[in-house]
Amino acid sequence: MTAQILIPDLTPIAAPPQTVKFTVEQFYLMHEKGIFTESDRLELIDGEIKIMSPIGIKHAVCVARLNKRFESKLGGNAIIWVQNPINLGIRSQSQPDLAILKFRKDFYEEALPTPADILLIIEIADSSLEYDRDVKAPLYATSGIPEMWLFDVNNKMIAGFSRPSESGYKQINQYESGDRLTMQMFPDMFFDWEELF
Repeated sequence: MTAQILIPDLTPIAAPPQTVKFTVEQFYLMHEKGIFTESDRLELIDGEIKIMSPIGIKHAVCVARLNKRFESKLGGNAIIWVQNPINLGIRSQSQPDLAILKFRKDFYEEALPTPADILLIIEIADSSLEYDRDVKAPLYATSGIPEMWLFDVNNKMIAGFSRPSESGYKQINQYESGDRLTMQMFPDMFFDWEELF
């Protein structure tokens, strides 16, 4: 009787593709080395470099209107940080449309704002609604940012997110025409929906 020799299958097993996660420090180094151009609209979300959507006219108008409204209502009580970066830990640096910051005399010259400095984040969406709601809102919640407003400029809706937790914001309110919005940190100050759209 002839002995059978079993030859193992040596077919290589394809490994799943790997994702490289970057730190904020590496992100800055890439910028300094000229990997990105000045016109690139990028942000670092959970270690991944994301290309931001182009800014449409509805989006731009909404940013300008909100900036004006918050400046007139808050005066010197806060800093309105418009489309500037914020640090959310070692692997995330987002660029929200507006961040309402605690007032500081140096205007954050020494370091970018962190979640401890942020009173309210505002994201404005014309083509990025799902991304802002499903990716950025949970990131802001797990970072401990107390409140986020998400403006849907196409449907003229505002979602208010509050009560942050590790699993996301625990409370979401929808605002439409006739409603009034109040910032948690300035409960005596309110915005009528009509003045925001």
